[in-house]
Amino acid sequence: MTENKFPVLTPSEAQAYYDKFGKKQDSQGFYEDPALDDLIAHAGFKDARKVFEFGCGTGNFAGRLLAEQLPSSATYLGCDVSPIMVGLATQRLLDYAERATIVRSDGTIHFPLPDNSIDHVVSNYVLDLLSADDTRLVFTEAQRVLIPGGKLCLVSLTKGVSCFSRMVSFLWMTIFRVRASLVGGCRPISLEPYVDSENWQTEYRNVVTPFGVPSEVLVLARR
Repeated sequence: MTENKFPVLTPSEAQAYYDKFGKKQDSQGFYEDPALDDLIAHAGFKDARKVFEFGCGTGNFAGRLLAEQLPSSATYLGCDVSPIMVGLATQRLLDYAERATIVRSDGTIHFPLPDNSIDHVVSNYVLDLLSADDTRLVFTEAQRVLIPGGKLCLVSLTKGVSCFSRMVSFLWMTIFRVRASLVGGCRPISLEPYVDSENWQTEYRNVVTPFGVPSEVLVLARR
C-alpha cells in the first residue's frame, strides 16, 4: 500500500483537531522554522505584491512576512479550515489589518481569488494532510490564480535523506498508519510527483532535517 492510499483526516476531522490544538501549533517551530527560513530565503517575497496562504494556521508565517519581507504596499490573504486558527491569525495580524485578511475555508480545495490575480501562493505543512486528489487540486488552483511567472511556495513533511531522518520519517509514518490523529493527520510525502513540467518550472528544492525531522522546501514558477 502506498502513502496515498492511507486514509487522511476529513476536513471536519482536521478542523476538530486543529481547533483543539490551537496555539500549540507554534510549538512545532523547532523543526518547522528552519524549513520556513529556507523557503523565505529562496521565494522572493521582497518583490511580492499579492500573497495568498492556503492553511494559515496561527498566522505565524504571515506575521513574519508582513514584518520582515513584504513591501509595505503588498497585500496578504490567508485561509484556514479551523475557526480557532482564523481567530488566532486575525488577532496576530491586527497591526496589519489594512492589508492582511484572514478568511475561513469550508474545507473544499478552492482558492477565493480570480484567475491570474496573484504573484505568490504559499502552503506550509498542509499538503501532508491532504489526499493525493486534493493535493493535485491545490496545484490546479495555484496555477489558476497565479500570474505567469508567479510562484508556488510549499513546505511539507517528507521522506528522510539521511540515516537518522529516514528513521524519524519511518516512525512518523508508522504512527500515522496506526492512528493519523496522533500526528495531526500529517505524514511524510513527496511533492515532486505532483509537479507537471509543462506548467511549472522548479526554481528551488531542498530537504532540511532539523532534529531529524525531514521537510521538503519547494519553490515553483508558473509557466
